[in-house]
Amino acid sequence: MGCFACLQFPKKNAKKRPKKYKFSTNLTPGTGTATPACNQPPPTYYGKKREETSRKLPTETSITSPASRRSSEATDNKDENANNNISAQTFTFRELATATRNFRKECLLGGGGFGRVYKGNIEKTGQVVAIKQLDRNGLQGNREFLVEVLMLCLLHHEHLVNLIGYCADGDQRLLVYEYMPLGSLEDHLLDRTPGQQPLDWFSRMKIALHAAKGLEYLHDTANPPVIYRDLKSSNILLDQDFNAKLSDFGLAKLGPVGDKSHVSSRVMGTYGYCAPEYQRTGQLTVKSDVYSFGVVLLEMITGRRAIDPTRRNEEQTLVAWAGPMFRKQSRYSELVDPLLEGEFSPKSLNHAVAIAAMCLHDDASARPLMSDVVSALSHLGNKPELTVASPITAPSSQTLRHVDENDSDEMNKRERELALAEAKEWGTKSKDHPVTQASVYR
Repeated sequence: MGCFACLQFPKKNAKKRPKKYKFSTNLTPGTGTATPACNQPPPTYYGKKREETSRKLPTETSITSPASRRSSEATDNKDENANNNISAQTFTFRELATATRNFRKECLLGGGGFGRVYKGNIEKTGQVVAIKQLDRNGLQGNREFLVEVLMLCLLHHEHLVNLIGYCADGDQRLLVYEYMPLGSLEDHLLDRTPGQQPLDWFSRMKIALHAAKGLEYLHDTANPPVIYRDLKSSNILLDQDFNAKLSDFGLAKLGPVGDKSHVSSRVMGTYGYCAPEYQRTGQLTVKSDVYSFGVVLLEMITGRRAIDPTRRNEEQTLVAWAGPMFRKQSRYSELVDPLLEGEFSPKSLNHAVAIAAMCLHDDASARPLMSDVVSALSHLGNKPELTVASPITAPSSQTLRHVDENDSDEMNKRERELALAEAKEWGTKSKDHPVTQASVYR
């Protein structure tokens, strides 16, 4: 996450910056009272020498949305309290221990390499929250904790999880989020309990649309753009109405600015979701997130995990297994999760598979932008289409031409644009357009 230091604004702009939002490298544990998040200093790297951690940290203008920038500019000459940046709260460890009844097992919601997540109740406000306690010996360290606090302090969108506060008492690192009662997409799609109903087709497409909108905000609205870098089904959380929000920003990284095409980074993320070019070279772009989104969308279509070692060798990697079926529309039905029992629209399936195939293209430049994906998914995620699927007939020879696997990388730009335009037009006008082979290349 070392890219923060190089993003400094001109001095003439720095003069107008309200002092209350200046970040400090000195961490003082909070008192538990509500205060602006950016008014609280971010955590330093405990256990390291000061000279190793005295790098410049981002100010409030380093990562901002247009709305917050406009708000800041409009209030430069007004009372500082009028500048309404995102507010968060600092908590003591004792407060969060009380909220989780001393982190009892019955409050445990789940966990991973970063640590455990508990359901809690803040005593002062009565608010139900999710509290993530980072494992001091785990995979997510102080740097990731700092990044997540900064990102969620400054980035706000209806499809990003809301950070309520954090705790950095001594060597304790905890994050407090809004509580998402239905858990993660993984809980409903891949880790269902006995007797739990599978997600219907419309709910899956709604979740896909919301995740796409969250990524679109990070890529197109945040300034500079933010690369999420860890999109997977377990990081998509659901509220009581199956509205989805992206969570866990510990691996997020600022995207390229100016004339740079990529940022270089140590390869991090989850195996099976990482873009191939990022795995090979460590070069990260927003198109890396697009690939990860394609994997998640394919999981929703198939009900299969990105990597499943319990299956036969040729089916263990989801993208490799689905690749041959992308090239023939007549085989799309083979991809569908059997638990759907045919309750989906054939044309909705066709377009969902076409979008996934475009996102999963080996050539990053051939993948669509997230704004294009949002447009193409807008109809699938906004109107339920629960008609029983009829057999999918093979397209005519004029519509579907054979593309040899070795020729797939030679698909020209005009054909790609035409395929994406078809998906977008269908999504916005709900017309029954045929899906050409150009939209399902690999």
